[in-house]
Amino acid sequence: MTPLAAEAITDAGSGQLVLAAVLGIAVVILLIAWAKWHPFLALILGSATLGLVAGASPGATVTSFTTGLGSTVGSVGLLIALGSMIGALLADSGGADGIVNRIVDRVSGSALPWAMAGVAALVGLPLFFEVGVVLLVPIVLLVARRTDIGLLRVGIPALAGLSVLHGLVPPHPGPLVAISSLNADLGLTLLFGIICAIPTVIIAGPVFGNFIAKRVPLPVPSLLARADAAVASGDEDYAEDAIDARPERRDPGFWPAVLTVLLPIVLMLARAVGELTADKGNPVRDTLDVLGNPPVALLFGVLLAMWTLGHRAGMDRRATNAVLGGSLPPIAGILLIVAAGGGFKQVLVDAGVGNIVADAAKDANINALLLGWLVAVGIRIATGSATVATITAAGIVAPLAATLDKPEVSLLALAIGCGSLFFSHVNDAGFWLVKEYFGMTVGQTIKTWSVMETIISVVGVICVFLLNLVV
Repeated sequence: MTPLAAEAITDAGSGQLVLAAVLGIAVVILLIAWAKWHPFLALILGSATLGLVAGASPGATVTSFTTGLGSTVGSVGLLIALGSMIGALLADSGGADGIVNRIVDRVSGSALPWAMAGVAALVGLPLFFEVGVVLLVPIVLLVARRTDIGLLRVGIPALAGLSVLHGLVPPHPGPLVAISSLNADLGLTLLFGIICAIPTVIIAGPVFGNFIAKRVPLPVPSLLARADAAVASGDEDYAEDAIDARPERRDPGFWPAVLTVLLPIVLMLARAVGELTADKGNPVRDTLDVLGNPPVALLFGVLLAMWTLGHRAGMDRRATNAVLGGSLPPIAGILLIVAAGGGFKQVLVDAGVGNIVADAAKDANINALLLGWLVAVGIRIATGSATVATITAAGIVAPLAATLDKPEVSLLALAIGCGSLFFSHVNDAGFWLVKEYFGMTVGQTIKTWSVMETIISVVGVICVFLLNLVV
């Protein structure tokens, strides 16, 4: 949870605060989209612009920014690091390949797109989107070539499964940032996120995949294009992994890999169920509160992975430690962006901008969930970054969360996550990664990937609104 200021860092009027917010966000957008600056630096300068235009002293602006930065790293950074460790062991042990091959080999024909969506969702639980793409693309290409079912009929469901999990389900950075900023309950958000993810994956995956495959026929590119795509997208580390020989990886077994991936999720869900069904002070609820606490749940997941995905796969202690250590440098950039975004959000809160937005929304009778989604959509289209969209939208609507009950706050976090996925286009690195991997033109990528992302955003937020009617 990000601490709120004891008192505002400026006494500026509403007009000046709105101008400060607009200019601060504009600086972030222009530096990322036009000047091609790293989002970390863009968020720092955007925060400085916001604070100074709002009339806050430089010292107060710096203090507000660093407070938000530190608290965000403390609440979100630990979870991202632990999740990355599980994902690295899953990838390097061959566990991910084992899950994919086991399921795909047992499914054929029209059921394959559905199987690919399910596999991608399962594998995507502990993995960042780009890593999931690297792991799944060779399987997608092999399946498409072996079955002659069509590249997009299996590729779109796989991408949909990865993307939905990335945007809606913790421990991915976007959902974690929204949960932290809004002080939402992680277990409840996880439960609602999974409920929304299922129909969203189905519609944006197999259903849309079957539809678009008839209209955008694509040949299956060579497996060697996998490495070329990683290089073209600027992901040299992924390119190195792509060229690496897969036979050297040892499959730790299907069920050990599945249970390892699911353990943290099950523990966090059990905690949410305990909070909904048991009274405070109940021994079972107290135990679940500890085991399902996100850092504890993910730590247990890492410890189990060290055995099931490390030792059982033939790794000695030194090799396992090398995989765990190697998982941290690649996430440094993500952590810095998330941390700087937390600082930007804190300056928004401490300056009082969020309260103005909350009051305006209340006076205009704008639904908080709709507002959160719309703000995230706007930032996403402008910057191309789902993480920046989530951070900024969560900071703007954070004061509204104080007026909502516990389930609604979790749904607000999900609405923001849905908005952050809207219409990926040329300013999004993921757009180019998918384009190169699948050998598509820009136009074909917009018709397939960009439309798929928009479907995920719209269907996801509709599910959020439907849940809001019953919880």
